[in-house]
Amino acid sequence: MLSIQQLTLIKGQRLLCQHLNLNILAGEAWLILGMNGSGKSTLLSTLAAWQTAHHGKILLQGQSLADWPARQRAQQIAWLHQHDNVHFPMSVMAKVLSGCQTRLSAWQWENDHDFAQATTLLKELDLAHLADHDLATLSGGECRRASLAAILMQQADVLLLDEPLSQLDIHHQQYALKRLKQEREQGKSLLVVSHDPNHARLFATHALLLFGDGRWLAGTTAEVLTAEHLTELYQYPVRALTEASGTWFVADSE
Repeated sequence: MLSIQQLTLIKGQRLLCQHLNLNILAGEAWLILGMNGSGKSTLLSTLAAWQTAHHGKILLQGQSLADWPARQRAQQIAWLHQHDNVHFPMSVMAKVLSGCQTRLSAWQWENDHDFAQATTLLKELDLAHLADHDLATLSGGECRRASLAAILMQQADVLLLDEPLSQLDIHHQQYALKRLKQEREQGKSLLVVSHDPNHARLFATHALLLFGDGRWLAGTTAEVLTAEHLTELYQYPVRALTEASGTWFVADSE
């Protein structure tokens, strides 16, 4: 689906990642981890063609990302920004339906099938009771879930999600994680920025660690997510706790 070849990202005077090579296949979900300022959001915005890399190539289905017309690219790649911006009055339902725009013609309106899909997404993300509410009246977590629903409504094959779980309480994180797992099982390719390595065990197949100095580490979650790697990544002791349900990572007390 997405091939990243010798990608180098530089922001200001900082070398964020150097010679990054990744092949993102259908049905893979990648969790992207790193400290603040390590280049996670910069990487997603580059993969969304919002900004250009210092060096390297990005191929979408074997074709250079830069050669895709914007509308066709948006039908293939959906990008959830780090921040939710509400510039004018809009209901939650209207926000979710806005995800249809990439596949509708200029004068085409949403149909009954679109409304049914939007209603299902609202239920799955626990937003059905807020469908007619204005986004400006929602909490930060509610707005985040509405934005996620709009991105999923886009029905793109590649999902670039920048901190989709930010501002969500534990209860609603589970709603979102369950939906991300469903997307992966349907053959979508996911790249998800997070600050919690424990989110990987609920939906991810692979992990990418960005160290913020050009170095990176990528592979399956079993290979990459270890206490040693996470301790190096976060420059703070991380301990692995293993129990019947799996392994959890916690910050060790000094």
